[in-house]
Amino acid sequence: MRVYLDNAATTPLAKEVAEAMIPVLQNEFGNPSSTHFYGRQTKALIETSRRSIAKQLNCSPGELIFTSGGTEADNIALNTGVFQLGVKRIISTTIEHHAVCHTIEHLAEREGIEAVWLSVDSKGNINLNELETYLKDEKPTLVSLMHANNEIGTLTPIEKVSEICKKYNAYFHTDTVQTMGHYAFDLDKLGIDFVTCAAHKFHGPKGIGFLYANKRIKTDILIHGGAQERGLRGGTENVYGIVGLAKAIELAYSHLEEHQAHVQGLKTYMIERLKETLSDVTFHGETDPAKSLYTVLNVCLPATEKSGMLLFTLDLKGVACSGGSACSSGATKGSHVLEGIQADNSRPNARFSFSRYTTKEEIDFAIEQLEAIYDKVLA
Repeated sequence: MRVYLDNAATTPLAKEVAEAMIPVLQNEFGNPSSTHFYGRQTKALIETSRRSIAKQLNCSPGELIFTSGGTEADNIALNTGVFQLGVKRIISTTIEHHAVCHTIEHLAEREGIEAVWLSVDSKGNINLNELETYLKDEKPTLVSLMHANNEIGTLTPIEKVSEICKKYNAYFHTDTVQTMGHYAFDLDKLGIDFVTCAAHKFHGPKGIGFLYANKRIKTDILIHGGAQERGLRGGTENVYGIVGLAKAIELAYSHLEEHQAHVQGLKTYMIERLKETLSDVTFHGETDPAKSLYTVLNVCLPATEKSGMLLFTLDLKGVACSGGSACSSGATKGSHVLEGIQADNSRPNARFSFSRYTTKEEIDFAIEQLEAIYDKVLA
């Protein structure tokens, strides 16, 4: 048996999404910028998809800019703040995704932008009072805080952050790559300036996502070289990817509550089984369903001299999980998120992440393999 518990890195493509994309790959080859029949056909697919996504998120189609994924969308949001909106300071945390942290560091070094890193507690929560204290001087600021941490799952109260930012005329960008398709969003009501998405996090294709830019933001050209995306992002559009993204969003929100209940049930079940099976097991980040992303469980496992081999051994036994973000898998340094919350890195840490396709039997299998590893180590 082999089980996949690394859905925070990427999810399997839904059958319905593949079925929506295949006819586009096979038949709709026209360039969307061409004015003839073939071009108009593909252009229509793009705009129909844009309207479908906008309807799900309660925003204007014109507020959605298709990108290659979440990393590009995050980069565009931060760079737009600095180069087009006159931001002089970016407030964030050191446990954001590297698409945000590294971009802020680059802007601070190259453009002299002030980078402010909010403190986080041992579970990855920010202090809203600290954020408000910084914003009181009304220096032109962009606040960038992810909705849910991709490694430990702790949720940020983005509604409250949005209210604080509005109070002090600060811009607000939130990386929703882990939560888009998993939570309902009313973007018109939230009033957030920038929101990001990657389709492959909710059973869509890789290489496609979007940046939501609130209509009050007057964006200029983001990528030069063409008039695509209303002149903002040059480059021939990924038509079949866009169609797949729209279908994945539609699927995600058609049975959202059922999906949430199923996956949260699996997460709760795994927590209980781990506590029963292994001694001295704890969890990083929030685990309360009201404060935690239901698709992610970060586990601090019992100490062992073979900590460095645990994930490799699990893989050999048929369990795919992660020690942190997949985007950092080639790094020699440990997780910057666990370092940021001052976690015990002397013990093995594993991120298990679930999807609508995950089963209880797969959780049981993963627990059995962990138990077998520890029985052998302690024997």
